[in-house]
Amino acid sequence: QVEVVESGGGLVQPGGSLRLSCGTAEDIFRIIAWGWYRQAPGRERELVATLTGGVNANYADSVRGRFTVSRDATKNMVYLQMNSLIPEDTAVYYCNLRAYKNYYDLGALDAWGQGTLVTVSS
Repeated sequence: QVEVVESGGGLVQPGGSLRLSCGTAEDIFRIIAWGWYRQAPGRERELVATLTGGVNANYADSVRGRFTVSRDATKNMVYLQMNSLIPEDTAVYYCNLRAYKNYYDLGALDAWGQGTLVTVSS
């Protein structure tokens, strides 16, 4: 399995911004997609944004226009820029990587980070 690590969470006031980072130090043959998910207290985990093929970004309706997902392919890193944060964005944010680690792998791996807490509060 591949280790994926997120960072960048914290406490921010409403209207503020945060940038989450996620990546793996391991060599990856081919990345299929990065995904950002979040889970608020008492709620199910939900999709926030995905980046497929390195260029195709999709967003949940609740964050479209405020969040931006991007990557640094040279470092196997993905980022989530979060602007105009609102209290409803408070959650643990998880990074997901779907990829083929080796050229000979028959199936793709599906790795999750440990999560990073984002709290939006005054």
